[in-house]
Amino acid sequence: MTTDAKILSALRANDDGVSGAQLAEQLGISRAAVWARIDELRKLGYDIAASPHFGYRLVSAPDVLHADDLLARLGETKVIGRDIRVFEETTSTNDVIEKLARDGVKEGAVVFAESQTKGRGRLGRKWVSPTRKGLWFSVLLRPELSPQETTQLTVASATALRRAIKNVTGLLTDIKWPNDLLIGGKKVVGILTEMSAEVDRVRHIILGIGVDVNQDAPEFPVELRKIATSLKAEAGEQISRAELATEMLRQLDADYARICSGKFSLVADEWEAGCATIGKNVSVQMGTRLIRGCAEALDDDGALLVRTEHGHLERVIGGDVTLEK
Repeated sequence: MTTDAKILSALRANDDGVSGAQLAEQLGISRAAVWARIDELRKLGYDIAASPHFGYRLVSAPDVLHADDLLARLGETKVIGRDIRVFEETTSTNDVIEKLARDGVKEGAVVFAESQTKGRGRLGRKWVSPTRKGLWFSVLLRPELSPQETTQLTVASATALRRAIKNVTGLLTDIKWPNDLLIGGKKVVGILTEMSAEVDRVRHIILGIGVDVNQDAPEFPVELRKIATSLKAEAGEQISRAELATEMLRQLDADYARICSGKFSLVADEWEAGCATIGKNVSVQMGTRLIRGCAEALDDDGALLVRTEHGHLERVIGGDVTLEK
């Protein structure tokens, strides 16, 4: 953890203030160095009060994503979030993580962008990523899973993000297999899983996540207004992106641990409880093939089991799913 992250962590742990002498002792630096770092944090938009009686006190934080602040908020983590990087703008956070993966960076690295110029969703669709309105981030994982088991990670991501949104905003979302979270039938979260693998071994997985957080309805492109929404629009108030980002990383880390320890069945049970797809009639477009039937359950690898109109049980590992009315 960097010096700035340690300072922010100490400030958050001491609402009534912490003295410069205490910070200097904790960090092993001089009081002058503490003051210099506090001054730099103020320049970034952190309102840090100082008084001779109470020391330094964090009054407010800016609505920006700052790697040191996210690390300070997150604290100890097993895997996801131990390395956090924030870009003001990038093409796609998945592109950045892909380069880090090729460079041998350890799993758990997370890249956020305040905006993306070429954000993408599944099936090559564009993901609109307006500046400082949402959370656009990607996670690097190197699980000991076979390629056919990696659908488990998309399932686990959905349960983790659903839980995080509930914890921070109180809002309940519905999971649409395999990668969307909906509120009132409108999409608020998308998950894009990209894999590099050999025949029987996964090299790395990239979880790309887009969350519409603080957009107002008129800010969505006209063609998306009937199918997309934001957490702010649903909650009726501004959402702290940094708080939500931290909770999402915390819950993703928890569910990744469950997957790695062979507890996918627990994740699957939670997923099914929050899923809007199971028990519904669906159509699944897989390339040129169209499957229609009832979505019955997940299998042990996270694939969707669909009972067709002819009584056959189809195992679906990908495709474009539409709920039939």
